[in-house]
Amino acid sequence: MTLGEVLAGATDYLAARGVENARLDAERILARALGLSRIELYTQHDRPLTEAERTAARTLVQRRGRREPLAYVLGDWDFRHLTLQTDARALVPRPETEVVVERCLALLANVASPRVVDVGTGTGAIALALAHELTGAHMTATDRSADALVLARENAEQTRLDVTFVETDLLHGVDGPFDLVVSNPPYVKPGEIDGLAPEVREWEPRGALLDEGQTARLAREATRVLDGWLVLEVHERHAVDVRELLAELGYAAVSIGADLAGKQRFVEGQWLSKPTPDV
Repeated sequence: MTLGEVLAGATDYLAARGVENARLDAERILARALGLSRIELYTQHDRPLTEAERTAARTLVQRRGRREPLAYVLGDWDFRHLTLQTDARALVPRPETEVVVERCLALLANVASPRVVDVGTGTGAIALALAHELTGAHMTATDRSADALVLARENAEQTRLDVTFVETDLLHGVDGPFDLVVSNPPYVKPGEIDGLAPEVREWEPRGALLDEGQTARLAREATRVLDGWLVLEVHERHAVDVRELLAELGYAAVSIGADLAGKQRFVEGQWLSKPTPDV
């Protein structure tokens, strides 16, 4: 069989199993399996594949056909300017979270050597992106999953970025002050799990998905260590509730921000440990 025939067959196989963007996924999988660029898939369209090449491609295509996330199948994923290892130990970094990083960078633009903590770091995506893009930042990242922290440390080593990782629940045992606390906490309600795509529902770690009150607890705990901003990624349907929570807790300048699709994606608020004196 030629490369073109294998690509067409992989596309049909994935489409029949409900995979969105089946052609694009097939291209990326075959390019990875064969060590080619996506352009080379077409410039070598008529090249017969060896049995070893077909087996390598088939193995990855079948994994995707079982609705395993593409990022897990490929083993890495791009996030902002970094390529991070990805597997079932942590959630796949989302494009929406890149907008959260943008907002953190804007809030810290005029802060020299900012101290930042990323709560529930998963792959380390937010912490590592900020460490990469914030000159002189002192980055801490927490997660209650030991497996996720191993993955995050592997990504830190791979990217040669300096982040202090702490295994703990939210901010327990972590001392401030921090100029910014950022988190993409679990925000899927129990009743929403069954409605998620199979890639999320069946493959990504349930503990990193299911909302068990982590957002509210973090908003309260952050006041102990924060002298600056709290930035939370949220479900678009929960943004107003989170904004009201921060306002009730006494955060100032509370607002909702949108992602590139216009969805209400993050909520931020300012907590000053020392009140500003009257002028």
